[in-house]
Amino acid sequence: MFSPPTKIQSSKNRSGLITKITAKYGRTDWVLLLLTVGLTFFGGIMIRSTELNRPVTDWWQHWILGGFGLVLALLITRTNYQNLLRFHWYLYGANIVMLAAVMFLGSSAKGAQRWIYIGPFNFQPSEFAKIALIITLAAVLQRRQVKYLSEFVKTLLITIPPWLLVFIQPDLGSSLVFGVIALGMLYWAGANPGWLTLLASPLVAAILYAVYQPLWVAWAGLMAVIAWRTLPWPKISSLIALGINVGFGFLGAVFWNVLKDYQKERLIMFLDPEKDALGAGYHLIQSRIAIGAGGFWGQGITQGTQTQLNFIPEQHTDFIFSAIGEECGFFGCFLLIFTFWYLCWRILKIANTSRDNFGSLLVIGILSMIVFQVVVNIGMNVGIAPVTGIPLPWVSYGRSALLKNFISIGIIESVAAARRTSRR
Repeated sequence: MFSPPTKIQSSKNRSGLITKITAKYGRTDWVLLLLTVGLTFFGGIMIRSTELNRPVTDWWQHWILGGFGLVLALLITRTNYQNLLRFHWYLYGANIVMLAAVMFLGSSAKGAQRWIYIGPFNFQPSEFAKIALIITLAAVLQRRQVKYLSEFVKTLLITIPPWLLVFIQPDLGSSLVFGVIALGMLYWAGANPGWLTLLASPLVAAILYAVYQPLWVAWAGLMAVIAWRTLPWPKISSLIALGINVGFGFLGAVFWNVLKDYQKERLIMFLDPEKDALGAGYHLIQSRIAIGAGGFWGQGITQGTQTQLNFIPEQHTDFIFSAIGEECGFFGCFLLIFTFWYLCWRILKIANTSRDNFGSLLVIGILSMIVFQVVVNIGMNVGIAPVTGIPLPWVSYGRSALLKNFISIGIIESVAAARRTSRR
């Protein structure tokens, strides 16, 4: 017969288990992982509240997929992120093919063609293309600092194909995310800030021309000065920069006609939602009312009048923050924003302590993506940013976005696990 284990044996078994776990996940940032789990759990609660009076169970799907995403993140954590260097062009190419396939095989909804169905499941290729772009840019930029214009242009040439394929779906919000990822990673790789400003300047010029033309003229002049000081052949470069910004001001009307009707409405209503209070401006007005009605402490989960009476369309996705504002109040919104701030701070710390440029750039690319999505989503809910259809990470309902976010955290944790001990 077997003798019962002694206390010493039990202690040794526990010690052995702890040693195995430490060996696998020794430097894992558990706080970062728990923050994402907490956001996912909270998101499920708020999704349930927004759908309490409707026969849907998206909150269960959110939690189930979040659990699957967590397992996936833990598996990625155990892998060596350096392996991505060998496959980055394959990942990039596969995602370009998927984005192109959306044009022919994708399904349309709400004026956009973004999803591909595989049996009963659908997924959004643009979400996973963001990760592929981050991996590819990190692999290209990790070799040396971006000190020459040729390296800067090479990065842009890699970014343009996925950006263009997403833009023509049309998905303006996701296309902006691609641009922000490239800008953030170029800055971290040492690119001249003047080059980054010149890169974004045509879009700014087109907006300023429509809003306040004297400011547009001043902006075009400033870009000419920056080009003079940062680009080769100063005279020619400054004239080109001036011409591009002047030209894009006039071309703003042309680009305006390229946008879909619902995109135009979102931009117009951002400036003055009361122009069409019962139509295109309805989302923004009702969102502001809901957030304002929450007061300091909120009306309580499942108790918000705007939320429970379904005054706000798409509240479980793009406008989840309005439900949080109404039912959790200013205090709940503050805690949520603080959580995102703390999560991003920990991610930035990992980027600073990475053992190599590749890992650091991976983390910065993901951080740029997360920060932009949080700022734009909350901004459009409170009325200081246009409605772009960008979800709130880990909180809004969206299966592809949720999986992408957990995959991103897995990559970050893999980088964290390989940090040099001396820099922790």
